[in-house]
Amino acid sequence: MKGLFKSKPRTPADLVRQTRDLLLYVDRSNSLPDLRESKREEKMAELSRNIRDMKSILYGNSEAEPVAEACAQLTQEFFKEDTLRLLITCLPKLNLETRKDATQVVANLQRQQVNSRLIASDYLEANIDLMDILIEGFENTDMALHYGAMFRECIRHQVVAKYVLESEHVKKFFDYIQLPNFDIAADAAATFKELLTRHKSTVAEFLTKNEDWFFADYNSKLLESSNYITRRQAIKLLGDILLDRSNSAVMTKYASSMDNLRILMNLLRESSKSIQIEAFHVFKLFVANQNKPGDIVNILVANRSKLLRLLADLKPDKEDERFEADKSQVLREIAALEPRDRA
Repeated sequence: MKGLFKSKPRTPADLVRQTRDLLLYVDRSNSLPDLRESKREEKMAELSRNIRDMKSILYGNSEAEPVAEACAQLTQEFFKEDTLRLLITCLPKLNLETRKDATQVVANLQRQQVNSRLIASDYLEANIDLMDILIEGFENTDMALHYGAMFRECIRHQVVAKYVLESEHVKKFFDYIQLPNFDIAADAAATFKELLTRHKSTVAEFLTKNEDWFFADYNSKLLESSNYITRRQAIKLLGDILLDRSNSAVMTKYASSMDNLRILMNLLRESSKSIQIEAFHVFKLFVANQNKPGDIVNILVANRSKLLRLLADLKPDKEDERFEADKSQVLREIAALEPRDRA
């Protein structure tokens, strides 16, 4: 007779609703100290299973690929109410494996379309303060990598990236990139790069409005950092930013600054070849600028023999015809420069 009364299998929407109820329970459980420990553990185990089940629906498993309809149902229910907010606020109370599963669920949901819309983007636009919570996670050693991964996935949405760039949060990355914990610092650097390269028009607008303080901080905190890894990542990212066509106006202004040139010339003298090579890709912008200010010309002329000698010896480990062509052009330009009268 038992077979006649089998419960119906849970739909993806049921799974999300049950997960939401369990998250509400976890969120309130700290304010209910007399709850039995066994009851709490039982609920936490159920929550872990549910989050693992959501991950299986979204990613598939060893036996089956994800089913589009099931993913759409799960996504729709997840963003219908505040499940994401609950999951973010309850994350520190979950065990490590469940945190990892939850992080993967949130990451996947940012890419799920329902009726051709990224509904995660609409939800985050209406709940943008969640980004304030996520960014504070970088300061919590236990949570930084989970919150950092969620944060990075959320800035895939242009409206979210724009909010972060226009807030004070962007300034925090100059410090997060230099945190003593290597993994957290590397994660922050990956997020900073994503923020400054993914959404071209938003980044160009941000840099145009904020170039003075941004590049002053970039130079002093990153390019002149005592940390080799920080300098190497920063000079590579600077080249990616300035060589992007969307940022041509910003690049021209950057390449007209004596302070910026001084820093680049110092980086060209680094003992690390990888830093030298990346510095060259930015340095060549100063030389190629057809409207070089007189001060820039005079610095290049005053240091001409050192620069020609240094650049002649600079070679990447692998043969690179484009690099050699750029270098030859730069050497010719520097050799042909005439000093300018000071105004």
